Amino acid sequence: MKHISKLLLIFIAISLAACSAASQPAAFEPGSTLLVSGGEIKKSYSRADLEALPASQADFLDVTYRGVVLSVLLQDAGFDPQQVKAVKAVANDGFTVNYDPAQFLRPDFLVAYAQANGELTDKDGLFRIVLPGAEGKQNVRMLVEVQVIQ
Repeated sequence: MKHISKLLLIFIAISLAACSAASQPAAFEPGSTLLVSGGEIKKSYSRADLEALPASQADFLDVTYRGVVLSVLLQDAGFDPQQVKAVKAVANDGFTVNYDPAQFLRPDFLVAYAQANGELTDKDGLFRIVLPGAEGKQNVRMLVEVQVIQ
């Protein structure tokens, strides 16, 4: 009986420890924030953080998106967009697309957080790239990270 009581106490202690660890928020949860990173810089943005930056709109496939111009986001994160050699967009499934300065410095290249008439779709995720006139695969959905190559 003593062994069963000890095992029961150990089980309860482990269960309580697991519950308290699970209730603490993570510093970076992929999909709930957007990470902008490169070199020593790593900055996470929530949707509210992006909404606090100057908003812009761009169209892709007959949908108008609202978001932040990528060069503005890069500057806010601490990068000089004119010194950036390339940018890589990373989706939550690991899909990546690289962009050169001719693309990512365009004033209509957005990191979108909404459609003009409402929320992004479930397929878009919380954030997506909008690059008007580019083929579909360059308009990364489910965006979780923007990696800066200097």
